[in-house]
Amino acid sequence: MNKKSKLSLAVFAAIVSSSPLAAIAQDKAEGFIEGSSLNVLNRNFYFNRDHRNGQSSATGNGYSEAWAHGIIGKFESGFTQGTVGVGVDAFAMIGLKLDTGNGRNGGRSSFDVLPVNSEGEASDDWSKVGGAVKVRAFDTVVKVGDVFPSNPVVAAGDSRLLPESFRGVTAENTSIEGLTVQGGRLHAMSQPTSSDMNDGFATFYAGPVDSPWIAYFGGDYNLNTNVLLSLYSSELKDAWNQYYAATTISYPLSDNARIFGGFNYYKAVDEGKKLLGEFDNDIWSGRVGIAVGAHSVALSHQRNNGDDDFDYLRQSDSIFLDNSIQYSDFNSPKERSWMVRYDLNMATYGIPGLTFMTRYAKGTDADYSNANSVYMRRDADGNPLTDQKRWERDIEVKYVVQTGAIKDMSFRIRQMNTRATEFESDLDEVRLIVEYPLALL
Repeated sequence: MNKKSKLSLAVFAAIVSSSPLAAIAQDKAEGFIEGSSLNVLNRNFYFNRDHRNGQSSATGNGYSEAWAHGIIGKFESGFTQGTVGVGVDAFAMIGLKLDTGNGRNGGRSSFDVLPVNSEGEASDDWSKVGGAVKVRAFDTVVKVGDVFPSNPVVAAGDSRLLPESFRGVTAENTSIEGLTVQGGRLHAMSQPTSSDMNDGFATFYAGPVDSPWIAYFGGDYNLNTNVLLSLYSSELKDAWNQYYAATTISYPLSDNARIFGGFNYYKAVDEGKKLLGEFDNDIWSGRVGIAVGAHSVALSHQRNNGDDDFDYLRQSDSIFLDNSIQYSDFNSPKERSWMVRYDLNMATYGIPGLTFMTRYAKGTDADYSNANSVYMRRDADGNPLTDQKRWERDIEVKYVVQTGAIKDMSFRIRQMNTRATEFESDLDEVRLIVEYPLALL
């Protein structure tokens, strides 16, 4: 480097270090050690799925059942001092089989509590270890490595024993008050039952897809205290482009009552090599509700105007639709669905930490007449399924300990029933989840 270049860099560094933005960065730089945290979550998970239409193809005995315990440790450092701060995030997780066997582990299906071998036998244990380097400059944080994105088009799922993760690069910026912008490019995923941090991509309805990466970009903006706006897009290379827009509204009527609502919209079109066939889907949901004291009631409607299932990454939470619930997504071609939901917070009645939820959803008019070859579903005679229907009912009770030695320990019971015509299964589910978080640092 010549003297002129060195002088220019020195002048630039002096200007940046004396600017207001640099001062803000210095204020936020709490230090690598001082800003560190170490948290351990113990998760005990029991899952029973009863296949009411007879035998399960995965187990051969009509039901799937597993009981397991997970330990999820996450370390997040602070950032080093200076205009540009550097830090690391790391995690170590282990899943332990407590009880399953004799064909009860669910095999290779959406049950996905324990990893299984080619013969359908469940592993006694499995683990995940990973991490990411992070850099903060002003109001932007960039992470490189194993990450847990959370947005409507790419969201790491956490509905099983161990969470899902992705590998790649992410960035998040909060320079403008009320606005969070994020983006990323990810080249691998690790599903809940996998120890491999470099798995290929898979979708829920089409299965594995030989795509080299997925990229996303978008943001959320708090227009005011009552209105949130969201806009995102993603590209699963050679498979799809997805676009998402939404608004969430909450308006107080009094100190004890409020109305709320929202609208979610996705558009998905095929891309590049069209690995998942040709499609052009529009799906949307709308919700309106009222909360009074401890009680909340909401009504939602959802429609898929496309000819194919609206698909998303397997075991992820990348489907921000109101009627995507415990088992059913109500996202089949031409399907329209309604749902009513009721929530109760018992803190009002002197039992803080205890909550109750129930909901009922019904879908009709699912029609695969014009589905592409990837998403096509046919009857026993080989004809496309038409006029398909389903319903789902969920009940959940959760209690979080408020004080004492086991403060923040939670106990949750989830029960689900769903019935459908030919295109889906008849299932009853029970999930028992106990979680105990520990902040060690």
